[in-house]
Amino acid sequence: MRIIFMGTPEFAVPSLRALIESEDDVIAVVAQPDKPKGRGRKLTSPPTKILAEEYNIPVLQPEKIKTEEFLKELKELNPDLICVTAYGKILPKELLELPQYGCINVHASLLPKYRGAAPINWAVVRGERETGITTILMDEGMDTGDMLIIRGIQIQDEDDAGSLSEKLSSLGGELLLETLCQLKEGKLNPVKQDESQATYAPMLKKSDGEINWEKSALEIWDLIRGMNPWPGTFTKFSNKSLKIYNASVTHGHGEPGEVIESGLGILRVATGAGALDILELQLEGGKRLDIKSFLAGRRIDKGTILGN
Repeated sequence: MRIIFMGTPEFAVPSLRALIESEDDVIAVVAQPDKPKGRGRKLTSPPTKILAEEYNIPVLQPEKIKTEEFLKELKELNPDLICVTAYGKILPKELLELPQYGCINVHASLLPKYRGAAPINWAVVRGERETGITTILMDEGMDTGDMLIIRGIQIQDEDDAGSLSEKLSSLGGELLLETLCQLKEGKLNPVKQDESQATYAPMLKKSDGEINWEKSALEIWDLIRGMNPWPGTFTKFSNKSLKIYNASVTHGHGEPGEVIESGLGILRVATGAGALDILELQLEGGKRLDIKSFLAGRRIDKGTILGN
């Protein structure tokens, strides 16, 4: 089959690689435009573009996809199928109807739960113990198309959004090939999503990472894991932002946000239920440190209240 692949970030790379290494023909890759990154604001290509260029596959990077010009360009490529993994924009009806076999999307949740831009993060933040990949036949809605294949994996205690993303991106590549195989064999059985079970995973904002110490230790621990690596979790200490990268749930009582133990490599903070031992952190203007190194250079007195 002649396939156009649409995808942008690192998460999409295993899906694209799986297609390139398959018997099908990837005739073009569509990715978001290059973006400035780092302190030098140097224009940086998305990971899918870098992989496509290694294999001399043409790359399209339109600023807008709802234009006659872009649609004409895709029509001339005459694709049998469009495969989409984390492209970053909702596709218009004209584009969805262009290929003979439609558009297949690899989505990182067990649909209809966690439709939207950040399903991996919100699954962790909300304390889910399982997530997965769903391939769907795309329609005009946001992740609302008929489900083709769905496969779950356990969310381990040691997982954060970053590690889970790596696992799911690999699974996404496998499931995309399995979906194409069943498509060719005529074995796909599309299943409508149950709208009553739908939940949403909106795009992340920096403010989503702010810790509310009134919440339970378990909820805050889930937040820390779900917001890692971006946007990260933070609180306030001495009018400075204090980023928290790692913590563990423990016992303890006090006012929410109160430091109830400090010293000998332990920084224990009370929450709305239970307490958290902070394991890795970074004070605004300083380095990211493990708690022992941090406390060796700076005191946080018992009784200090973190947060606003």
